[in-house]
Parts: sequence; structure tokens; C-alpha cells
Amino acid sequence: MKDPLRHFAAEFIGIFALVFVGGAAIMLSKNSGIGVGLLEVALAHGLILAIMVTATMRISGHFNPAVTIGFLVTRRIEPMMAGVYIVAQVIGAMAAAYALKGLFPEALFTAARGGGQVISLDISSTQAFFAELIATFFLVFVIFGSAVDPQAPRVGGFAIGLAVTADILAIGPLTGGSMNPARSFGPAVASNVYEAQVIYWTAPIVGGILAAVLYDVLFLRHPPEPVDHGAVRPEA
Repeated sequence: MKDPLRHFAAEFIGIFALVFVGGAAIMLSKNSGIGVGLLEVALAHGLILAIMVTATMRISGHFNPAVTIGFLVTRRIEPMMAGVYIVAQVIGAMAAAYALKGLFPEALFTAARGGGQVISLDISSTQAFFAELIATFFLVFVIFGSAVDPQAPRVGGFAIGLAVTADILAIGPLTGGSMNPARSFGPAVASNVYEAQVIYWTAPIVGGILAAVLYDVLFLRHPPEPVDHGAVRPEA
């Protein structure tokens, strides 16, 4: 494991920015006099993620336990480093949520549950689970297709930010469009409202693993195994 402090700091700053900017947008959407709606909330998440991924992608750029676990399953990150990433993501998300709690009016923070996600009463838990799973699948698939694949176009975090924006526009009214366990957990801790945390953890992780494995197996080119890597046979 090389240089864990630098990776920890990059992940902490990235998820802090995502939770702070995204949570602030959600809280402002609860203030009817400001006029912030679903589009603005989606753009806030997508823009800050695109910016922070681009700024840190040479170091880390995950900001999401579902992404890190997808990398771990496809053996693109060491287990110990994956642990460093996830710890940084969770702590960074909580720090950002408490920063929002200290900066925004208490009534607004409470009404918006700290800028976290809420599952609509119009859908079941099963529907919410699959909505988050599918949205996270799209996100991680785009990450592999734009940042992991060595033949991918070098567009920085732009495509990743667009994927988050599109996903929130699609499922935001239903689940909040989390796609990120840490993104949901930080505000839950600060607001002391842990509703649907099982869904916000399991669905993105399952969706992320499915996307990572699928892209790794079907779309990434793996070099052919050298002829001398076959079974070792004793000389006659």
C-alpha cells in the first residue's frame, strides 16, 4: 500500500465537496422562495463530481464505496487501500453533513434531513432497491468506460458527472438518486435519521459490482497469456 495519506486526503476532499454542494442544493430546494428544483439539484451533484474527479483522478477519484468495491472485485485496488478509501469516504461525508448543519438554518436542515436522500411513499422498498441498483450500474459502467479503459476518450470527470446528473433526473423524485452509500450515510448521521440505509448501502454496491465485472469481462482487452505460462512439466 503506497502513500495512503495522499489517497485518504483526496477521497475525503472529494466526497466532502459532493455531500456539501449536493446537500446544500437539496436543502435550498426545500425553500420555496429560492426556486431550486430537480434540475438544479441534479446539476449541482453532477458538476461538483465532474470537477472533483477531474481534479483528483490521477490520485484516486472514487468518492463512493460502491465504486471502490467494484474496483476491489475486479482487482484494480488492493484490499487495504480500498479500506483507506472507504473510511475516508464515510468520514468525509459525515464531516460535510455536519458542516451543513452548522451553516444552514436548523429548520431547513431538519426539513431536508441534512441534505440526504428520501424514498418516496409512492414506491415500494423493492422498487427503490432496483432503482438505485440500476442507476449505480450506469454510473460505474460509465466510470469504467471513461476512466478505467485504457482506450477510453480522455474526458476527465465530465462523463461521470453527466451520468450522475442523468440518474438524478431519472430517479431523484423516487429515491433521491444516491448511488453512493457514503453520500446517504453522512447526512443520516448528522440528522439522526437512518431511514432506508440498508437500501442505500446494498443497492449501489450490488449495482457497482455488476457493472464493474461486466465491463471488465466483456469490454476490456486483456493481453494474451504468454506461451510459457502454461503448466510446468518436468524435463524428460
